[in-house]
This record gives sequence, structure tokens and C-alpha cells, in this order.
Amino acid sequence: MPERAKRMSTPAKPRAPGNYCFGCGANNSGGMHLKFSVEGSAPVVRGALRLPARYQGSRKVMHGGIVALLMDEAMGKFNRVEEIIAPTAELSVEYLRPVPTGRKILVEARRIRQEGRNYWRECTIVDEGGRLLARGRGRFVKVGNKTSSTGNNGVKK
Repeated sequence: MPERAKRMSTPAKPRAPGNYCFGCGANNSGGMHLKFSVEGSAPVVRGALRLPARYQGSRKVMHGGIVALLMDEAMGKFNRVEEIIAPTAELSVEYLRPVPTGRKILVEARRIRQEGRNYWRECTIVDEGGRLLARGRGRFVKVGNKTSSTGNNGVKK
């Protein structure tokens, strides 16, 4: 058999499991490597972050897409807590004030409600002084249950 035919007939090796998420994935070398914690009996997801200038849109202000990503990541961490697979179905963001780069911000997410396969959550971003910079809501739709542990997805318990 010609060498090329041998290479083409060799089955592909499955990729090792890992977290390649741009926001929180430890295996994504170009990702943000965001870390959040889950706190309290009525859990709140929290992340104290200081993002570098490479995430700015202009004039030391965080790009709006990155602000949305922070909210999506924080709200999505409840999937881990609830042991479900639930991608984002809807995300709305209200940009109230510019979110600075290079300064500490606090991202917090909370559950709102659950109906059937739909999970609603809300999120806020505040500055060091507690001033509200952005808020948002998301709806996540359950497509399955977590059956194996493939890392912590950026969540500390």
C-alpha cells in the first residue's frame, strides 16, 4: 500500500479531554483564564478581576464584547453547580458606565429562576468603589447532564 494511503487509513486519535473555552479554559493558551468562586447557601458566583489593556475597545475602556463575555462566563458557572450542560440561549447586557481595563472590577452572578429546561440568571459588574458599571441577564437551555469531570471550568468551591 502506498505511504499516503496508509496515512489516510489510520484512524484519527481522539483529542484528549480538556477545557478550551476562551473565557475560562486552562487548555486554551490564547484564552483569558478567568477564575470565579461560588459562595453561600444561595450561591453567588464571584470574580474579582483586573483585565489588561489588550481587552480594551478604546481609551482604556473594556471592549463591549468582553464585558458580555464576562457576564456570560459568570452566569454559565451555575451550570457546573447544577451539574448540567446548558449553553447560552439569550444574553442581554446594559452598559451603564465604561468598564476600565487595568483596574479591579467585581463580577457577580445569581440565579433568577428555572422553568423546565430554561435557566435564567443575572449578573452585575461593579468597580472597586461599588459603582454599578454593567448588568445583564441570560437564559441557558439544558441539553444534558454532566456525566464526567473534565476539570473545574474556572470555578473554585
